Amino acid sequence: MTATATTTTTAAHLDPARRHDFVLFFDVSDGNPNGDPDAGNLPRIDPETMQGLVTDVALKRKIRDWVDLARGGEERFKIYVQNREALNDLHQRAYTAEGLTSKGSRQPREDVDKARAWMCNNFYDVRTFGAVMSTGVNAGQVRGPIQLTFARSIDPIVPLDVSITRIAITRPEDMQVVTTEEGETTGKTTEMGRKSLVPYGLYRGHGFFVPAFAERTGFSSEDLELFWQALLAMWDIDRSASRGMVGCRGLYIFSHDSKLGNAPAQALFDRIVARLNDGVVSPRRFSDYTITIDTTDMPTGVTLTQLG
Repeated sequence: MTATATTTTTAAHLDPARRHDFVLFFDVSDGNPNGDPDAGNLPRIDPETMQGLVTDVALKRKIRDWVDLARGGEERFKIYVQNREALNDLHQRAYTAEGLTSKGSRQPREDVDKARAWMCNNFYDVRTFGAVMSTGVNAGQVRGPIQLTFARSIDPIVPLDVSITRIAITRPEDMQVVTTEEGETTGKTTEMGRKSLVPYGLYRGHGFFVPAFAERTGFSSEDLELFWQALLAMWDIDRSASRGMVGCRGLYIFSHDSKLGNAPAQALFDRIVARLNDGVVSPRRFSDYTITIDTTDMPTGVTLTQLG
């Protein structure tokens, strides 16, 4: 990867009192980064441009899983959106800790505020992404400081749906020997299946950090550092045969001196461009692309940090 200018890494990207806008690049080789259940689990695509898509929900799931493995044993870094415990039971945990009694829709506002604060303090993803916790046991609603967009491939992709076979038979009756008038034939010895993949795709996503919401949820510098670490490392704990080779190819963080920002996010994002190299028709590796970064005349009060 080449760049038109050298950037300076500073601690600005770890300051939760600043606004941050960031660009994330990741790629996939011979894998399915995000299957679409409405399309037989084929890789998600924009049908008009044939660019690949990965949802913000899929990215947040990877972040949550990495944080859970890295810090989940600590009370402040529990994960709220998971499949091990009902969400209302987690809300009740907040009520119990604060010595409150759940009264459903008649819950006093001050009780809801206490439960919401407890949830923010104990669950990393609540104070990061926010959550609607007003179901059943009412722990209120939280708007998190970090929001992500869908990621989109730089160029069109060609989703493949290939046939596979296996020798393991599902139903015992399919393995039985069948005798016919013409002679004896055996039962099934193999079964057919399908596997969906993208030969190669370089994806780009965007994200935003709003410090005003961080103040409300108690999101700290430690939390922010953990988030950047997750974006870089989460791919390595999400390996599977269906994923193929997936990994981070760059994280670019624009940090503003002002809480409200010193420049529009889109104007900063336009400074980072990924282009297919001349002569490459069908990209199959990251080196088929060049990422350029324009740091000339950077808006006053904006610092660019490159990670990964």
